[in-house]
Amino acid sequence: MVGKDNLRTEDLNLCFEKLMMVAGSGNSGKGGNMKAGVITEWKDIPVELLVQILSLVDDQTVIKASGVCRGWRDAICFGLARLSLSWCSKNMNNLVLSLVPKFTKLQTLILRQDMPQLEDNAVETIANCCHDLQILDLSKSFKLTDRSLYAVAHGCRDLTKLNISGCSAFSDNALAYLASCCRKLKILNLCGCVKAASDTALQAIGHYCNHLQSLNLGWCDNVGDVGVMSLAYGCPDLRTIDLCGCVRITDDSVIALANRCPHLRSLGLYYCKNITDRAMYSLAHSKVNKRMWGSVKGGNDEDGLRTLNISQCTALTPSAVQAVCDSFPSLHTCSGRHSLIMSGCLNLTSVHCACAVHAHRVFTNFPHPAH
Repeated sequence: MVGKDNLRTEDLNLCFEKLMMVAGSGNSGKGGNMKAGVITEWKDIPVELLVQILSLVDDQTVIKASGVCRGWRDAICFGLARLSLSWCSKNMNNLVLSLVPKFTKLQTLILRQDMPQLEDNAVETIANCCHDLQILDLSKSFKLTDRSLYAVAHGCRDLTKLNISGCSAFSDNALAYLASCCRKLKILNLCGCVKAASDTALQAIGHYCNHLQSLNLGWCDNVGDVGVMSLAYGCPDLRTIDLCGCVRITDDSVIALANRCPHLRSLGLYYCKNITDRAMYSLAHSKVNKRMWGSVKGGNDEDGLRTLNISQCTALTPSAVQAVCDSFPSLHTCSGRHSLIMSGCLNLTSVHCACAVHAHRVFTNFPHPAH
């Protein structure tokens, strides 16, 4: 535990004196002997100024500062809104248990790990103390069980962003329960949550989390059309969805997204082998339909898909993919701007975006000097 011993009073006094010497360089006296009403000791720094200063330093320094004196501790406890402990490579669980009860006003808490450290008791403490949390990152917390999800569901109902990618022990029942409680979610990362991300859980998300804008379901191979279609119908503001490795989905999922999610900007279908031309034409026609019926008001070239990953979707043909590319000017195949990703699809080499075709024409029409 980092604390008072690491940030000595002598060090603070020295730093303070240097600051005062700079601030009082126009005065005849020493920096520390300034006129009445001016800060003369580091402990006199107003709470608002202290919080502003600490917003400019790293999280380790903030934790150290909280152990300096009671005034600083109280100021930090009530003023600190964001904390990341991702730098902690050892004993993160104990650090959370020690710190979180003090920092009850946190709105963002990042606990990303390289090696699993967090346990259920730490997450339960977070849920019991930090009721204002809006952003929580628990990615790669392999040790966590359903106890953690149920605790978060009860204690952190204002969450708008949750990352539990790699938390492979969570069940779909626990995720469905969390969705029923945390209805303000806009961004949800479930990549690698192979047990939790099922059609049952996605049906609950589609039913309760109607404000959802971004969802990562990468490598969740239990996801099928029923789940994705529930999302499409229940989350009309969905803008980004990653379905890479969701090998069970078919064209029906893409068709539902194309027809029900008018704000869709990014779609990941990497290794979705069941996707065929039918899905591509549905995407292309959805753009036409929106223009025809005016559902996208004031639309421009930035409307519609900006990123599409169809790598390893080997059933697709050039004509269908070209139709999508032609419908969405923000999809690029040209060098340096690849947003239409087709790795492993050797039969799609003829597909090009408009600017790539234009560049090719300019090059071929440019007069070459005679040899």
